[in-house]
Parts: sequence; C-alpha cells; structure tokens
Amino acid sequence: QLQENQDEIENMMNAIFKGVFVHRYRDAIAEIRAICIEEIGIWMKMYSDAFLNDSYLKYVGWTMHDKQGEVRLKCLTALQGLYYNKELNSKLELFTSRFKDRIVSMTLDKEYDVAVQAIKLLTLVLQSSEEVLTAEDCENVYHLVYSAHRPVAVAAGEFLYKKLFSRRDAEDDGLLKRRGRQSPNANLVKTLVFFFLESELHEHAAYLVDSMWDCATDLLKDWECMNSLLLEEPLNGEEPLTDRQESALIEIMLCTIRQAAECHPPVGRGTGKRVGSK
Repeated sequence: QLQENQDEIENMMNAIFKGVFVHRYRDAIAEIRAICIEEIGIWMKMYSDAFLNDSYLKYVGWTMHDKQGEVRLKCLTALQGLYYNKELNSKLELFTSRFKDRIVSMTLDKEYDVAVQAIKLLTLVLQSSEEVLTAEDCENVYHLVYSAHRPVAVAAGEFLYKKLFSRRDAEDDGLLKRRGRQSPNANLVKTLVFFFLESELHEHAAYLVDSMWDCATDLLKDWECMNSLLLEEPLNGEEPLTDRQESALIEIMLCTIRQAAECHPPVGRGTGKRVGSK
C-alpha cells in the first residue's frame, strides 16, 4: 500500500511537471519563468532522488541563457542550493561539465547581481571538486578582483582566496605560533605579491587589497610578517625577494594600512547596478 501511494504521488508530480512546468518555464512573462526555476531548485533539493538528475537539471541549464537578469539570477541561486550540499555533488558532475563554460561566462554578465552570484556559484564548484575548473576558468574570475564594482570584486576575492590562499596542509601548533618570516602567512604574503605582479595592474594594489579585505583580514593585517620579509635575511634555502617584489610588497602593505585606517573602499570603486561594456 505504501508503494502504491508513493507511485500515485509520483504520477501526480509527473503530471504537474509535464502539464505545468514544461510549458511555463519559457512563459512570455519573466516573473513566471523565474518562479518556475526557483521552484524546481527547491524540488531538487527536497527530493533529490526523483528530481536531481539531468532530465530536470537541463531546464535550469537552458534557462541560464534567459534574456531577463532576474531569471538568470534564479538559476544561479537554485544551483547554489544544490552545490552547497556536498552529498549531492556526485549527481551534479554531468551538469557541471556541460554547463560550466556558461557559468564562467556569466561572471561578466551585464547585470551586476547575476555576475556576483555566478562567482559565488563557481566558488562552491571549486570547493566541491578542485579538478573541475581549468586554470583558464580560474583566471577569468581572478582578474575580477580589479573590478570597479565592489560586490563583484569581493566575490572574486573570496574565490581567489579559496583557490590560492587556503591552507591545505594541517600545520602543527608550533608552526602556527611562529611569527614574522617563519609564520605560515609568509608564503601566503609572497603568493599575494606574485599574483599582484603577474596581473600587471600595478597601480591597482588598493583594489586587490579591498577585494580580499573581508575574507583575508588576518593575512592582510600581518604587518609583522611583511616587515620581516622586507628587513630580515632569508632563511636557509629560501629565495630572497627581488627589488621588484619588495616594491610590490611595500605598495600592498601601504594599501592595507590605509584600508585599516580609513575603513572604506578605494576611490573609483562603487556598487552601481549595471556593468559597462565587456
């Protein structure tokens, strides 16, 4: 009897899906399309056994190309709810490989809100599997830390931090207590300097610092470590910083001090609603 009841309910759900959703997810009214995508995201989350498969996911993938920003936004937030749950990752692999390029391209969406949520979704994808995103995919997000729009830049800063600065090795307590040049932050500070120099936007250190301020405050405020990298002799086997790298570190350090003292984003960075031309 339980099995019969379940079959009956699933038949009803199927009839509703085919009779309502399949027609209305491409309704002429954007608001109705948005409701459809929001709801299918909820179904996939609540009843993943029945709904979280490519027969249903494809509708979200197709709708990511919708002309209206509010509908594209619902696609991204629905997917975030799924990628956030690591138990569902295996069911999302085919979808990820098929629609990953579209999600990456949405980080440059003309609607800022959509671009922000696309970056946040890629951050969740990154956490679910290191191998999914190529170096090129990641670089497309990295350069957005220099965006003039702060929410986009902050989202990109968090992606950059998770990819390049999250410590994967569990350091022992002794190492964590070390300070200055011997602290775990020393290598992270160097990574920041290398990233800044490679990006070749040398007048924009303030933008880079502001982008990572929320997620990497402890690192950016470790002035003791930065000072020792500039003033102390390298440890055995350690490569000394070049003059160019030292200059970049001084520039970054000044920007972190200014950010800490003034508590506001650099000049030219705001929170306007639309992106300019690509």
